[in-house]
Amino acid sequence: MPNMRLTKNPMPAQDPNVRNKNFEEVTLGYTEEMALDEAQRCLHCKNKPCVSGCPVNIQIPEFIEKVAGGDFEGAYQVIQRSSSLPAVCGRVCPQETQCEGKCVRGIKGEPVAIGRLERFVADWHNAHVTAQTILPPSNGHKVAIIGSGPAGLTCAGDLAKLGYDVTIYEALHLAGGVLVYGIPEFRLPKAIVQKEVDNLKALGVKVETNMVIGRVLTIEELKNEYGFEAIFLGTGAGLPRFMGIPGENLKGVYSANEFLTRSNLMKAYRADSATPIQHAQNVAVVGGGNVAMDAARTAKRLGAENVYIIYRRSMHELPARKEEVEHAEEEGIIFRTLTNPVEILPNEVTDPRDPAYGWVAGIRCVEMELGEPDESGRRRPVVKEGSEFELSMDCVIMALGTSPNPLIKSTTPGLETQRRGEIIANEDGLTSIEGVYAGGDAVTGAATVILAMGAGKTAAAAIDKYIQGKA
Repeated sequence: MPNMRLTKNPMPAQDPNVRNKNFEEVTLGYTEEMALDEAQRCLHCKNKPCVSGCPVNIQIPEFIEKVAGGDFEGAYQVIQRSSSLPAVCGRVCPQETQCEGKCVRGIKGEPVAIGRLERFVADWHNAHVTAQTILPPSNGHKVAIIGSGPAGLTCAGDLAKLGYDVTIYEALHLAGGVLVYGIPEFRLPKAIVQKEVDNLKALGVKVETNMVIGRVLTIEELKNEYGFEAIFLGTGAGLPRFMGIPGENLKGVYSANEFLTRSNLMKAYRADSATPIQHAQNVAVVGGGNVAMDAARTAKRLGAENVYIIYRRSMHELPARKEEVEHAEEEGIIFRTLTNPVEILPNEVTDPRDPAYGWVAGIRCVEMELGEPDESGRRRPVVKEGSEFELSMDCVIMALGTSPNPLIKSTTPGLETQRRGEIIANEDGLTSIEGVYAGGDAVTGAATVILAMGAGKTAAAAIDKYIQGKA
């Protein structure tokens, strides 16, 4: 008999007033007893609606059934057939709008905690299983992966399992892409990302870091001189956007990308880090997505007394995950919604020789109200007349989204892109160049980890079909 309790097992977590002062993981994970109890809430629906909500097609009822029976390693093997990054997905995927959003238990209560169970299974495997990976037999074909984010890692893993000689080229000094530079340690410990990368290396995947493709090597050279029969572009979307308002060039103004990269990748929050980062007292984060929440919560952990989320729509329209918003509120982040900046204000120092010259001192904002829906279907925010006001700030972080870096486009003749630089690719990931595929944020613009993984998986299947069709 299934467990018909209407609510999920709650996720154990650090106390908010403790965790907002450290960079350790906020959520602590299920115990075995919690996992067993939660797995028994699954009804094992015949038509498996949860699977249809998973971009990488994990056989969810099958792995949950294994958990309910206490076969945690069997559950991991079910997940691993579809996902190369289960410990990552269990932590950062928006399950509430994907698999859990389709769960029938959610009709009259809370859905089964699929994401929490996936995390439990992956963590259990990593803690208990040390079996040596068996290398798949080589099929004699070579594929290059540009970028080691979730799309690139997934594509590499699927191709390696098919016997391909796969090399990942990563521009930064660590593999993982947005998983290491964009998502904070307190949400996704970097040791977990490294473990997933090591799993791919055990399959024979080679990882070349500090390789800026488009500078060190071009796509054409990889094909013609290095003998790669196909190339996958998983270069992400790392070019930040700004508002174009006065004062954005002042000291103390960051893009969220820079701020988070300094903290996450370069460990600037550590006392022994060689990378500087501002330990501000009053911080404004402009934006309402998950990146804005990450930046705000990081600023709080760096010692800020007041951290504001400045967002031009209402709390109801915040695009960030509900869980991330709740965590931010618990940690003392202040939400100033229906508010929009119009100018970043400098301090009153006028001598350019003074080290204090050119720093942020405040932010001028206007109040907004919601008007008619725009092309996205959301009500368009409009300025409320006579509502201008100022807030004292010594740091402003712009979390307004990102676009693909134009380097690949500018060094790859014939590669077609959209206006903002997103690579144009068909449903299989094929670009305008034969043998060159693309997926993830490089194609869609900034999106989710799991959607990027799905694109990498789709492209791997298409690359295999393409190469085997030529062989």
